[in-house]
This record gives sequence, structure tokens and C-alpha cells, in this order.
Amino acid sequence: MQRVAIAGFGAIGKVVAEYVDRGIDGLSLAAVSARDTARAEAAMVALTRPVPVLPLARLGEVADIVVECAPAAVLREIAEPALAAGRTLIVLSCGALVDNFDLVELARRQGGRILVPTGALLALDAVQAAAVGDISRVHMITRKPPGGLAGAPYLVENSISVEGLNEAKRVFNGTARESDRHLRNPPPDQAEGAIHDRGRPARMRPRRARSV
Repeated sequence: MQRVAIAGFGAIGKVVAEYVDRGIDGLSLAAVSARDTARAEAAMVALTRPVPVLPLARLGEVADIVVECAPAAVLREIAEPALAAGRTLIVLSCGALVDNFDLVELARRQGGRILVPTGALLALDAVQAAAVGDISRVHMITRKPPGGLAGAPYLVENSISVEGLNEAKRVFNGTARESDRHLRNPPPDQAEGAIHDRGRPARMRPRRARSV
């Protein structure tokens, strides 16, 4: 039985934790980590087997698999101790690996593993298959609802508003490395004023190509 820890207990992390708690063959929930510890501890009542809420750096001590469901800005806080302990790290903020590629070498040295689920990287399996040959360029267009880009550094720095959109709007065009840095979601404490589109999602066309 492999122990699983969830780094981040928000919208995504909570769902992952609930699924593991309900029962997945070969897996058991060992711990979670959250910015608001008291709130996470209160949410434990929804689990059949409540687990401790630990600091990010301690998840690798109690789990074989650490699932990152937190803002990209704290990836290193999660990854370094887990990989140093030889754990398996599942990274949802996969774009952040571009600026932290030394984590791959750390995993190799310590016997850890980094797994990147496809998630929003549509047809990643097709790109991987094509990479058996020669790939000179990959062009990917991602469409996101306005709230999905609220607070992104590039939009803030360039005073680009995504409020009240009712038609497609291209907000960025660049390389995969540039797009991840500029469109990455901000840490929670910087996102308090983020907008949320409570109506019909607008069609957007931010060009966000990601290399693999």
C-alpha cells in the first residue's frame, strides 16, 4: 500500500484527497497540506479517515507519493524535500518545471520520480509519440475563461482587463517558456482581488504553446 500526501487542499487538492480517501486500490491517504490549516482540519470531517494537516516540507516524510495541487510559486517548497527523500512527485504546475529544471537532476540523484499528468496539455501523448522522430515546432492554442487568467503577471503589468468579455480576445502570443512565466497564476495572497466571471464564460484565445 502506497501512502499519498496532497500538497494544497483547495478546489483540486480536496477532490483528489476525497477520491483517495474513498478508496483506490493500492493507495491510502496519509496527509494533506494547506495554507489555512484550521480550515483544512475542519474539512477533515468529510473524509472517512481524517489525516493530519502538515507543512509542505514534511509531506515527503509520511508519504511515498506527493501530489502537488498548489500554486506554482511554492513548487520548490513541495518538491525539494520530497525528491530529496526519494519520493514520487506528481506535478500539476508542470510549467513551473521550466524554471526549476534542477529538480529533475535532484530526482535522479536521490532515486525520486517526477510525474507530469497531461491535464490541460491537450494531445501531449501525440506530441510524445511524434518526438520519436524530429519535431521543429509545436503550436498550441488554449482557450480559457476570464477568471482563469485573473491576476496573471502579464495582464497586471500591461493593464489588460478580462472583465465583461463577450467575444474572443487574444491576450498573449509567445513561446512556451514565456507564456508560463507571464500567465502563471499568482500565489493565493496575491490573488485576493482576482476577478471571477459569474456569468457565461467568454471565449478567449490566449496563445499558450507549451513545450514538452
